[in-house]
Amino acid sequence: PTQCDNWVRTSNGGHFASPNYPNMYPPNQECIYILEAAPRQRIELTFDEPYYIEPSFECRFDHLEVRDGPFGFSPLINRYCGLKSPALIRSTGRFMWIKFISDEELEGKGFQAKYSFIPDPDFTYLGGILNPIPDCQFELSGADGIVRSSQVEQEGKTKPGQAVDCIWTIKATPNAKIYMRFLDYQMEHSNECKRNFVAVYDGSSSIENLKAKFCSTVANDVTLQTGTGVVRMWADEGSRLSRFRMLFTSFVDPPCSGNTYFCHSNMCINNSLVCNGIQNCAYPWDENHCREKKKTGLFEQITKTHGTIIGITTGIVLVLLVISILVQVKQPRKKVMACKTAFNKTGFQEVFDPPHYELFSLRDKEISADLADLSEELENYQKLRRPSTASRCIHDHHCGSQASSIKQSRTNLSSMELPFRNDFAQPQPMK
Repeated sequence: PTQCDNWVRTSNGGHFASPNYPNMYPPNQECIYILEAAPRQRIELTFDEPYYIEPSFECRFDHLEVRDGPFGFSPLINRYCGLKSPALIRSTGRFMWIKFISDEELEGKGFQAKYSFIPDPDFTYLGGILNPIPDCQFELSGADGIVRSSQVEQEGKTKPGQAVDCIWTIKATPNAKIYMRFLDYQMEHSNECKRNFVAVYDGSSSIENLKAKFCSTVANDVTLQTGTGVVRMWADEGSRLSRFRMLFTSFVDPPCSGNTYFCHSNMCINNSLVCNGIQNCAYPWDENHCREKKKTGLFEQITKTHGTIIGITTGIVLVLLVISILVQVKQPRKKVMACKTAFNKTGFQEVFDPPHYELFSLRDKEISADLADLSEELENYQKLRRPSTASRCIHDHHCGSQASSIKQSRTNLSSMELPFRNDFAQPQPMK
């Protein structure tokens, strides 16, 4: 918000005026004033004399615009111009938004307004105002950090059922600015800024340093131009479920020095914030090219004590194994002699080799010799039996039958013809 003249503030209120008051205000001016009361209070606005703003139909030219709330789109109370000062103006909440506009011609003396704070009748009970909200302030600093509403309950700053009015003051590193990004944000009564909001200030908690105020369902990133930021959360008794969690990062403007990282968004952050698992840049350049961290395995989860015990046990087992191997090597071995049976080459060959047959003939030398000896014996034997046999056959017609009745002997072999003679060559005539 812009401010066109000195602004006096006290604990009970203050006053402000148009530029050059009580002299003529300059042309082409646009001044905005935002009044903020403490929780459970309202604002009363009165105007001093003299008062003069260029009169016009529906105050279309120079005018003073007053709205019931902290924004330019808050409900309009009225527009004021002319010679007569406005009557008492009272807000319905903690904020009042005021804008003064002058065109290029017909200037006047302007105005001077006084504001004061009164108790909010919605938070009164029989006997006076409710107990004041306890002090709830926190301080953070460094290259980055987390601002979270859960800290209020964890440190017991407020009791359940009480309203919350807490302030976090953030200090950046030297010569740095502050970038803020919401990680979690939820408003129980959204768009009811009088009861529930998160405000961000740039430099101090003064109303003119209000940078952004969030009371709807969405909260945007905020970039501060100073090294001091103030975050304020207000939630009445019926809005205690509201919560937020905000990441702040200290940064400097480019060019980046040796110990900073360029975020590609007109900001340089400390190198220690790169690849830390948190997006500190406005865009995730600081985390895009980082190696993915593997999930902790079984062996990585083992503590140092367990690892030592397992290492000692493994060493003992290995030593015992080496000792057993050495004992087995040095122990004398019993030699067992096995007698091998003689290898029967002939039988082996008869089994595995096919039978081999050879043709023979009576002309073989050994057979011929045996037959020669046999024929010689037969011849001698016939000479001895020839006389008796011949005489007997003359008188006996059954000589042939007698001869056949006698057992076959070697004498018959001389007159027999072998049946396989036809299969072989003719033998030599016997002597």
